[in-house]
Amino acid sequence: MTLATSGIETGAERQAPLAGGGHAVAARGLIREFGGRRAVDELSLAVSEGEIYGFLGPNGAGKTTTVRLLTTLLRPTGGRAQVAGVDVVDDPAGVRLRIGVALQEASLDLIQTGRELLSLQARMFRLPAAAARSRIGELIELVDLGQAIDRRVATYSGGMRRRLDLALALVHQPQVLFLDEPTTGLDPVSRRQVWEEVRRLNREEGLTVFLTTQYLEEADELAERIGIIVDGRLAAEGAPAELKRRIGRDVIVIRFDGEPGAAASTVADLDPVEHVEAADHELRLMVSDGPASIPIIAARLAQSDRLTVREMTLRRPSLDDVFLEVTGRRLAADGDQGDE
Repeated sequence: MTLATSGIETGAERQAPLAGGGHAVAARGLIREFGGRRAVDELSLAVSEGEIYGFLGPNGAGKTTTVRLLTTLLRPTGGRAQVAGVDVVDDPAGVRLRIGVALQEASLDLIQTGRELLSLQARMFRLPAAAARSRIGELIELVDLGQAIDRRVATYSGGMRRRLDLALALVHQPQVLFLDEPTTGLDPVSRRQVWEEVRRLNREEGLTVFLTTQYLEEADELAERIGIIVDGRLAAEGAPAELKRRIGRDVIVIRFDGEPGAAASTVADLDPVEHVEAADHELRLMVSDGPASIPIIAARLAQSDRLTVREMTLRRPSLDDVFLEVTGRRLAADGDQGDE
């Protein structure tokens, strides 16, 4: 029995793996309530050791609450979760020793140098002096801070601060790294630098990465599997390519001059069109057979005197289309991704 149903488990039950061997993160029937409302509602998931797992969800879906539960910042109302094989309720201190956490807003002392912050972090985890020096040297090379490590953090760019924050989360060689929207606010070049650091950490150190992000491109680039949470429950899960295949429809993108509402109504009643979305001067149509649908749609649009078609493109579904299918909205338009 789980805590969610009875509130009582034997010691052996609570120590038993939730999802079999080889899982770095596992949750079963996880619940978190706020004032009687469930932000996380009997959520179950399993992340394999050495995997990069992307965790997506619209605003208010329970994404941030789930991460706080897994990192012991919140206590579950019910259910169970284990991280690195350790129960988050029975041994939160043990979980913290095995995880690294880099939050969306890096809280760095701007007066100290990068090396000073790394040394302080090593002392907090009680690393012996020789081991700390060796580990700090490894991390400086790993996150590519070079000579900047001896400059004050106030002089760092946003991307450099993100990389230092990653290094701080890795000082004690954690088994699981939680990254909460690690590239929010960064320019495209800095964002890709952070992506490469995450890939390298996963590849060279075998680190399991639990990634929350508001950038679908980021999840598509980095994650081996993606979980989409809606209303506190896991609504879809799989490899990005697998999730795209599940939609089973093509997307036709039409750019035009004219009024969006008129453009949408012109094609909405056509048999091949299963879904229409209009934004500015662009239509996105979901159809079952793209090549066969284009002539039909083009003929209807040609009859309209209320718009002029500039471009028509056929493409396979994107992760954004998957998100729309699962949640009913696009993540890119969702704004602030925080939740309770």
